Amino acid sequence: MLAVLLVPAAQAGSIGLAGMRASRPPQVAAGKSYARIAILRPNDGDTTDFEAGYVRHLDWHRQAKDTWVWYGWTITFGDRQRWFVYASFGHPAAGFDSPVAPADDERDNVLNVLPHAQFVGNGLYEFLPALSRGTGTPTAAPRLELTTLDLSPGSGTTFESALGAGQSALADETLWFRMIAGGTSPRYVRLRPRRSLSAVIEERGEQSLPDAVSPLIARATVEILTLRPTMSLGLNDR
Repeated sequence: MLAVLLVPAAQAGSIGLAGMRASRPPQVAAGKSYARIAILRPNDGDTTDFEAGYVRHLDWHRQAKDTWVWYGWTITFGDRQRWFVYASFGHPAAGFDSPVAPADDERDNVLNVLPHAQFVGNGLYEFLPALSRGTGTPTAAPRLELTTLDLSPGSGTTFESALGAGQSALADETLWFRMIAGGTSPRYVRLRPRRSLSAVIEERGEQSLPDAVSPLIARATVEILTLRPTMSLGLNDR
């Protein structure tokens, strides 16, 4: 279904929610864990129709017995206010190889979603457990602080080493992902699910990154997202 905080700003076609597998492990018990994070921009003045169309598309996924959990968020604070972020987490690499009826998925997208929105981001990410507190699948909290960092070319390894040195102090759920494909590289995304907007505000001091990484960052974006349970799929099954 973010461009994270700032997910890829260029889109690789109108790939639907599921062009993905009907075999979802909520988390990967062993091995590496991957996520898909994508963004939709509702057409001006068309938000209500977009949301209704997207809900209909989710119904298609239910009927197709898609077993992946899909999160849906609206960007509430940020330059992309009202844009929609959808994502699925905790998958092995092989999970992306067997789409759920991709032709039918695309057909339903064209019918229900594309008339009301544009696909503007679609990225694949690897979860980085050594830099994180929590699993590769975020808590379905009411709010999500989404940070996207675009780094200087060739600085990914140095960034991860410097970041890892300070991660032992993490007190609350903080998840880091490295982009594999879908935009400017190197790109990293940090997700911090929180129970309320006040919790995001009061914990803003924890946003700080080690001083050593600052020279490596070409662009940083912080957005606050609001979970949309009615525009999500399978959250109650987790």
